[in-house]
Amino acid sequence: MTENAKTHVILLSCGSFNPITKGHIHMFEKAREYLHKTGRFIVIGGIISPVHDSYGKPGLVPSKHRLTMCQLAVQSSDWIRVDPWECYQQTWQTTCSVLEHHRDLMKRVTGCILSNVNTPSSTPVIGQPQNQAPPVYQNHNNLANKPTAVKLLGKVSESLGKMCCARPSMDRFTFIGETHTHTHTHTNQLRILLLCGSDLLESFCIPGLWKDSDMEVIVGDFGIVVVPRDGADTERIMNHSSVLRKHTENILMVKDDVNHPMSIVSSTKSRLALQHGDGHVVDYLNQPVIDYILQTQLYITASG
Repeated sequence: MTENAKTHVILLSCGSFNPITKGHIHMFEKAREYLHKTGRFIVIGGIISPVHDSYGKPGLVPSKHRLTMCQLAVQSSDWIRVDPWECYQQTWQTTCSVLEHHRDLMKRVTGCILSNVNTPSSTPVIGQPQNQAPPVYQNHNNLANKPTAVKLLGKVSESLGKMCCARPSMDRFTFIGETHTHTHTHTNQLRILLLCGSDLLESFCIPGLWKDSDMEVIVGDFGIVVVPRDGADTERIMNHSSVLRKHTENILMVKDDVNHPMSIVSSTKSRLALQHGDGHVVDYLNQPVIDYILQTQLYITASG
């Protein structure tokens, strides 16, 4: 299949990211790898969209911290970006609304996938926190490759365009599901897929948790990419939801090793490790994220 014949994909992940873990980044990498292996898709970008503060989840730290941690976690990625749109709305937004926002945004900006177009000047600056004392938790194997604030901010300054958008080399996109009355010689299909773990997929089966109309839009109009987590039985989950069974063709199950260390990493485990002074937190979180948490004293006590 030629590149023009493949569907170009943006992976969008919604969630608390409280804090963002290595497992979240692993999901993006495994999903892109799997989609490319199918020969039907080209992943041209990834978007992390942290939830609004009013979501009401116990222990949710303010979005200014979660945005900064997310930005630190992907500072070395050339394709994953953090989008603050959800956090800057007046109130909590549904996953369906977030997907529709990004679809409409991409339609308005021809050939340019903007991630931070609505970012106000108060958005946290991507930067490496500078600590006077060495971190309590530190992965010494990665110290040699740890970027300094000067290097990182210089990189951002030099490639601001890249930080804001990913520009695929194509004439135009046709969004999946759109009907056009005119044709073009070079038309590429663009699709926004919701990236999630099997735990979110399982939540679709909980009566009353999701609106049926929202599930129809998420799975039917957009589609989802599911990365297995903690040995979940995805086939059993699929059989428990009529909406999931109805739109099986729009659900892409990543063939990942269920015993992979990253499949059991979670934000909850990371917070507990921080509260208990567990050095294994370096297995859960990237070093810049750990540095920021220690600098701001997030999650260190059970109440935070």
